[in-house]
Amino acid sequence: MRRDTFLKSMAALAATGALPLSAWAGPNVKMMIPANPGGGWDTTGRALGKALTDSKLADTVTYDNKGGAAGALGLAQFVNGSKGDPNAMMVMGAVMLGGIITGKPPVNLSQATPIARITSEYNVFVLPASSPLKTMKDVVEQLKKDPGSVKWGGGSRGSTEHIAAAMIAQKVGVDPSKINYVAFRGGGEATAAILGGNVTVGGSGYSEFAEYIKTGKMRAIAVTSGTRLPGSTVPTLKEQGIDVEIGNWRGVYGAPGITAEQRKALTDLVLAAIKTPTWNEAMKKNDWTPAVLSGEAFAKFVDDEFASLRATMIKSGMV
Repeated sequence: MRRDTFLKSMAALAATGALPLSAWAGPNVKMMIPANPGGGWDTTGRALGKALTDSKLADTVTYDNKGGAAGALGLAQFVNGSKGDPNAMMVMGAVMLGGIITGKPPVNLSQATPIARITSEYNVFVLPASSPLKTMKDVVEQLKKDPGSVKWGGGSRGSTEHIAAAMIAQKVGVDPSKINYVAFRGGGEATAAILGGNVTVGGSGYSEFAEYIKTGKMRAIAVTSGTRLPGSTVPTLKEQGIDVEIGNWRGVYGAPGITAEQRKALTDLVLAAIKTPTWNEAMKKNDWTPAVLSGEAFAKFVDDEFASLRATMIKSGMV
């Protein structure tokens, strides 16, 4: 039996509980994280790696952080340096799609192999505690009067909060190319700008602002999920008459040129890892929402996301 076929069978058996996870030796996984340490992709990649090793699904997991250009630099290194490697995987997500659309890097995501979408983290929009605006309705009214006077603060150009701001404008009848969006290099810069009242409204993953919302330093006015987040009283955009739903999803890709059997083995490995107690603990700790999609369904989802994001970004002047 070929090694990748064996690994696929063992991962499937382990996932169903038919085989103790300690009964077989797993692969040595190489995890490309196309971002600097400490961010969402890094947290996701290391949590997945820990789930793999804690459950003995993998013998070892090594990490390679390569940040820059919304993940495009790490993608290029992964595509060029991991061809045919059945044990290589790369963390990626919605932000990478936006970065590829705006940055047009020399390599393309289609050169790598889709494995699975695993989580989604929804954005929350907040106001500084000192803001004269109190609700999303107030923000929309000001946006309609003078789009440029509403300064949106968030992550990189093309990030999910940038796209969400453009979608909000479009849905309320404002030209999305007129929005005044300020991109920050990291969550710390964006948080400081919001706390200091230097932006009108800020956006990020809910977990990043949760502490400030809880202590009253930020006022949460909307989340981009379809329904309210568990345990949260923050209303969705849809509840407030704005038909926008967008998640900052994250997933995993395999190396270019792997076989169909190797792709299936890697997919089974990832799906087994996200059923472990270690992964469930990470989900709870980081307020991630399960969003599992694998195989061709995931590949189609990514293609559809590219088309949808590109359309929105062209309308808003990002491209």
